[in-house]
Amino acid sequence: MIEVSNLAKVYGETVALRDVTFDVREGEILGFLGPNGAGKTTTMRILTGFLSPTAGTAKVAGYDVVENSLEVRRITGYLPETVPLYNEMRVVDYLGYMARIRGVPRKRLRDRVDYVVERCGLREVADRLIGHLSKGYRQRVGIAQALVHDPQVLILDEPTIGLDPVQVREVRQLIKSMAGERTIILSTHILPEVSMTCERVLIIHKGRIVAEDTPEGLSRRLQQNERLLVRLARVPSQPISALSQLDGVVRVEHVSDNLFALEAPPGHDIREKVAEFIVHNGWGLLELRREEMTLEDIFVNLVTRE
Repeated sequence: MIEVSNLAKVYGETVALRDVTFDVREGEILGFLGPNGAGKTTTMRILTGFLSPTAGTAKVAGYDVVENSLEVRRITGYLPETVPLYNEMRVVDYLGYMARIRGVPRKRLRDRVDYVVERCGLREVADRLIGHLSKGYRQRVGIAQALVHDPQVLILDEPTIGLDPVQVREVRQLIKSMAGERTIILSTHILPEVSMTCERVLIIHKGRIVAEDTPEGLSRRLQQNERLLVRLARVPSQPISALSQLDGVVRVEHVSDNLFALEAPPGHDIREKVAEFIVHNGWGLLELRREEMTLEDIFVNLVTRE
């Protein structure tokens, strides 16, 4: 659905994007991560026709973003980081106005506005002036305007910024409910949000793609050893020495009072062996689980490495 090939953007002597290549399958939700100034917003603006690339190509549903900019805009919904709202307009009037601009037929106008008002949780503020809304509701109006013309593609730049925890959950559920129905690129700084919402993650840093995979795939690629967390009911006198003698254990770390981390080479499952050893020695096994790298660990690892 989205194809980006060797994309570059240069402002004078500043290189914002360099040789960026990726694709997004139809119906997929892609998490787009990167530190401030990494090139996320620049990429999104190119995909939505707000900017032209210096080099490379980008296509949305087969339409080139430069040569067929109007077609791309018709099938794309865009929520920029700063939402374009008219404070003096009522919510329903603004959404109707945006629907007309985006070419929604008159006979479908009312239905589309009603649909996004309901789906984005705006019913109780639909007749209020946008300028009188809280930041959370204003953000919801921004999402609604991106959806009002029933686009095939959604590009959302920080869609949950300024929302309270309940609103964040509702927006997250809204985005996830559209998987398979629309193709979505989601940029966010809230890393757990990506893990809960996105099927695949793309990390950009200094204008270049540094990683692209599922969160689980990135974890497997970057984690050097299998890491096992073990919590004991009764800690022996020399636990690290005793646990280090187990076959396959390459390192033991005392994490807290009765919690230990055991490392084994990639692909080595030592859980059964560790459990039998602890039970046999009467230490009392309270907890035993694999520790996976979080998306935050992966993000920091890649950005620091770069």
